[in-house]
Order: sequence, then C-alpha cells, then structure tokens
Amino acid sequence: MAESKLRDLSMDFSIAVLKLCHGIKGHASIVNQLERSATSIGANIHEANYAQSTADFVAKLQIALKECYETEYWLELFAKANMVDKECSRKIYTDCGTVRKILISSINKAKERIN
Repeated sequence: MAESKLRDLSMDFSIAVLKLCHGIKGHASIVNQLERSATSIGANIHEANYAQSTADFVAKLQIALKECYETEYWLELFAKANMVDKECSRKIYTDCGTVRKILISSINKAKERIN
C-alpha cells in the first residue's frame, strides 16, 4: 500500500513541478535540471516496482531519494532567486519532503528484509 501511495504522490509532485517550470521564463538549463530531477523521482519509484530483487528495489529507491535531494536544492535556488512564486514553491518543497520521508521509510523497511 505504501508503494502505491508513493507512486501517486510522486506523479502528482512531478506534475506540480512541470506546471511550476512552465511559468519560468529564461534560464532553460536550470529549469531543465529541476524538471529532470523531479520527474526522475517518480520514474525510479515506478521502475523499483519491477525490480529483480529486494537489493535492486532498494537501489532504485535510493536513486529516487538522491533525485529528491537534488530537486529540493533546485526548488530552494529558484525560491531564493525570486524566480517562482514563494507560496507555490513552498508547497512543492513540502511535497518533495513528504516523498523523501516515505522513500527513506521504504528503503529502511526493504533493507530490514534483506538482513
């Protein structure tokens, strides 16, 4: 059940980031970085559901977690540079934190199964 919630949250999060990026004018290279890291989270979560082993599952989720941290960086950068609406970016940043926390929990539970 947690994986389904995580998939749904990551999809909603990706869509929110894409909509946020659509409104940013200029700075195409760093907008691209934000879009790539944010959408990679959900892609890796989706791929983890088809992992060949528990270790592969953990590896995919760890990649998603790294992308989550990178996305938080880009969101913070855009907010501090006043390139996005503060309220909108705060909500997206909070959502990213929620996805990150669930990823950490899922990784820890999967690692317990390995040991």
